[in-house]
Amino acid sequence: CAQDMNDVYGAFTPMLANISVSREFCVMWIQQSAEAEKENTEATTGMSTEEMINMLTLMAPDTDATYDKMLTKLGATEKASPASINFYAKDFNAKEYIETFISEYNKKVEAEGNSNKKIEYTDIVGIMMSSISTIIDVISYVLIAFVSISLVVSSIMIGIITNISVLERIKEIGILRAIGASKRDISRVFNAETFIIGLIAGIIGILTTLVLCIPINLIIQYLSGFTNINASLPPVAAAILVLISMGLTIIAGLIPARNASKKDPVEALRSE
Repeated sequence: CAQDMNDVYGAFTPMLANISVSREFCVMWIQQSAEAEKENTEATTGMSTEEMINMLTLMAPDTDATYDKMLTKLGATEKASPASINFYAKDFNAKEYIETFISEYNKKVEAEGNSNKKIEYTDIVGIMMSSISTIIDVISYVLIAFVSISLVVSSIMIGIITNISVLERIKEIGILRAIGASKRDISRVFNAETFIIGLIAGIIGILTTLVLCIPINLIIQYLSGFTNINASLPPVAAAILVLISMGLTIIAGLIPARNASKKDPVEALRSE
């Protein structure tokens, strides 16, 4: 049966290659059929000959629907002139090499004046990675905004605490000034205290982060099923965070330290 179908298809293929359908052909065929069987056509379809001509004229294609043109429309092509080629890179380095090669080729043909030979390509993986990167950047910006707000609040609280410390130690400031300490020395005392507070706070934050990374990694690996996903804190980032902590505390304590250095020694000794 399969062989018979192949024989039939092989016999009809040359005929199909020469068949064409157009609006004029449809109109002519309907008119001839209507003249031959006018009564049967109207009784069966319930439509007049003119109505059928109008309907089929609208349904007929604009151009000849030949066998070759239909194959082209369906995407058939030859090996010598492919419509598209899919490249599957084995890793990201290979993908970058392919992109570089195509870019250099396009520049070459454009310089030669053959712009019609340029290769247009779509990097699906690049588009996906770009979308993921955009989402990650948005989430990072939101987290940075929240962290910035918390840093501003903590800096204000450090300034308030340092100012309270100054008010509670006015007599101590008067004694230091009485034994020869200068205004700069008084300011350095409070700046040193805020520096130490920032250093200790930064170290505590880094240690807390390292400890929390252990259960967080276990939870992520359990939920995702990937054992190679690990959250970590790079040493350089840890050092930068400690420096930021010290810098913020020092800045927050500058005004209270300056106010302490301006205290009059006599009035400071009289305070209780």
